[in-house]
Amino acid sequence: MPVRKLSVGLDTAVADAAARAAEREGLSVSAWLNRAAERELRIGRGLAAVRAWERNNGALTDAELADADKVLDRVLRRTQRAG
Repeated sequence: MPVRKLSVGLDTAVADAAARAAEREGLSVSAWLNRAAERELRIGRGLAAVRAWERNNGALTDAELADADKVLDRVLRRTQRAG
């Protein structure tokens, strides 16, 4: 996969925490930051999709949001067990 080198500035505390997290996970800081950026972009796309759905269908109800939370909790538990 081609990469593009960037120079970025991070708050010292954020840079230190990212370096520790990358080390714990056996990744370079670049790989860790790339993964974090990918995750943030996926979250943004998901939130945009929900906003679009709500524009067309109305706001999600409290019950629908509670059901979604339950599904996400199950997925996260499975992911944590597998990881």
